[in-house]
Amino acid sequence: MIALFTQAFGGPEPGHRRWRAPLARWMAVIAAPDRLRRLPGEFVRFLHAARTYRRMPGAEPIRLWDLWPELYDRTETSIIDPHYVHQGAWGAKCIARRSPAEHIDVGSYLPWVAFLTCMTQVVFIDMRPLGEKIEGVRCIAGDLLSLPLKSRSVHSLSCLHVAEHIGLGRYGDGLEPRGTQLAARELSRVLAPGGELLFSVPVGRPRLCFNAHRIHSPGQILRYFADLQLVDFSLVDDSGRFRPNSSPAEAKDAHYACGMFRFRRAALAS
Repeated sequence: MIALFTQAFGGPEPGHRRWRAPLARWMAVIAAPDRLRRLPGEFVRFLHAARTYRRMPGAEPIRLWDLWPELYDRTETSIIDPHYVHQGAWGAKCIARRSPAEHIDVGSYLPWVAFLTCMTQVVFIDMRPLGEKIEGVRCIAGDLLSLPLKSRSVHSLSCLHVAEHIGLGRYGDGLEPRGTQLAARELSRVLAPGGELLFSVPVGRPRLCFNAHRIHSPGQILRYFADLQLVDFSLVDDSGRFRPNSSPAEAKDAHYACGMFRFRRAALAS
């Protein structure tokens, strides 16, 4: 265990310089200091609002066991995750333009998958089957490293912000250092001639953030899908700005950007 810890954090160099960033990340996870600092004031504000509301004409009873303090939603702007918001709009527009009779998604953000039913019938493949039915969505249990699909059979396919997790054990899957690469190989295997794949992962300077995700360089992703044609590439940069029709080279030095790749398999010659 000591050897693993030393390897992970780089060893005790003078001043423990290489320990600082990992320890800072751990402290951010454990303590969330920005929220701890705001907690007393926000809780006092919550109690004052509850007392004021309870005294207003027509107010419903406020029972102790029904209290549900939400203390951190008072923000100047709406809080969004730029990766998921922009990739969702990008992916939906790509699918709407093609208007397929059926679309197959592997493991993407479920609310986005449900939204696609406004445009087409959806088959959703995930290692964790859905606990309830969604109209217009047919769920199939399956592993991204061994999809329950025939080779060259899928004409409209997506896998958004998923492959970077494969092989890290985060969602109950097995450990596999080549997880993302093998996932790309499997997605490529099932894509039909003339079919399109929408694929996104975090891109930038390559590194592993165990066990959350990997960040890949755009060049790595292009190599993983070398047998497919890149139709276009869009990007959510480190500032959260959506940059459509970008060049993959623009993301190579990013810290944690979102690369959105639209791939196509060449149609069979007639």
